[in-house]
Amino acid sequence: MTLSNKQKQYLKGLAHSLKPVVLLGANGLTEGVVMEIDHSLTIHELIKVKVPTNDRETKQLIFDAIIRETKAYKVQSIGHVVVLYRQSEEKKIQLPRT
Repeated sequence: MTLSNKQKQYLKGLAHSLKPVVLLGANGLTEGVVMEIDHSLTIHELIKVKVPTNDRETKQLIFDAIIRETKAYKVQSIGHVVVLYRQSEEKKIQLPRT
């Protein structure tokens, strides 16, 4: 499954009012953090994750690792925050048709 531009715009609108659910700490991206992100995606489907680093390359590598490990879709990234989406079995968020 890939997200169309229409679906991404819809998810961005839903994510606008969300606060980051997971904040990476001084230890960076640990196995426990990945498990927490995975668990949050299972519950909420759409979450924000904050990565407080000033190095763009490091931040992008962390975003890519999170996406790879959780099998989520990156809806958007703004500054230190990435918005992730992964559909759960309950399908809580009804995406518009493409």
